[in-house]
Amino acid sequence: MTITHRFIETNGIRMHLAEAGSGPLVLFCHGWPESWYSWRHQLEAVAAAGFHAVAPDMRGYGQTDAPEAIDQYSIMHLAGDMVGLLDALEARTAVLVGHDWGALAGWPMALFRPDRFRAIACLSVPYFPRRPVRPTSVMPHTETHQFYQLYFQQPGVAEADFERDPKRMIALTLAGTSGGAAAGEPGPGPGMVPRAGGWMAGRSYPEKLPDWLTEADVEFYANEFKRAGFRGGLNWYRNVDRNWELMAPWAAAKVEVPALFMVGDNDLVYKFPGMAQLVANLSQFVPKLTKSVVLPGCGHWTQQERKDDVNRELIAFLKAL
Repeated sequence: MTITHRFIETNGIRMHLAEAGSGPLVLFCHGWPESWYSWRHQLEAVAAAGFHAVAPDMRGYGQTDAPEAIDQYSIMHLAGDMVGLLDALEARTAVLVGHDWGALAGWPMALFRPDRFRAIACLSVPYFPRRPVRPTSVMPHTETHQFYQLYFQQPGVAEADFERDPKRMIALTLAGTSGGAAAGEPGPGPGMVPRAGGWMAGRSYPEKLPDWLTEADVEFYANEFKRAGFRGGLNWYRNVDRNWELMAPWAAAKVEVPALFMVGDNDLVYKFPGMAQLVANLSQFVPKLTKSVVLPGCGHWTQQERKDDVNRELIAFLKAL
């Protein structure tokens, strides 16, 4: 099954799509710092199972347009992009599959438009209701370290850090939160960045990449960010408080479409306090959750690290709808 590429117009931007197969639409939304390529193992498998598999470069990434203004990356813009994608493909509905930010944005899309997103499968990030306080106000920080999302807030800081050596940044990020690396992470806590020197300070290129990641994979991602820069992807993080405000009308809402959730037990997200309990009780907030899968030994890059497990669970979910 061949993956092909094209561009569409959606929600005022030009968007690059990778796609394979024909049949009911399955829409794959990637996270940070990635691109359509993070779904390379799923596109062909899902297409071969009888579906039209489509993975865009999300707003700000790869070959898709990257508006300059930070406020152009709100949850409403991201949801509008995906609804516009369905319109461009003349598809009435799709099953949404999201990982990392693709999941964090995907759950609200299923809340907003269950008429267009008939089911959802999310990896790494579970659905959780809107919290009573602004997200950045409760992110951890000390005199010497700050949570990575706080580090991303000041425009230009992380961009300068990452764009000095995109290949090293990608290799460190993907290898550093892979299953084996995440198990015994030293330091001040998960996701903490030193105030002196930033994300890349004193970190050399990994001696060995994890088995699921090749040098060619790292090169692909790095070249995408060399072309597009990091600003677009980082702007998603700069909208976390704005999204919190925008989500106020849905504060107590539940996701009411059929759903599947998968996470690795060595995922940085799963290790945050209370997250394992949230995953265990996810059906309280997602009543039509069909299955919640915790993959032993898997880190953050779920669909790349455990492609066969993810493909098997995802295709079974899709066929049962």
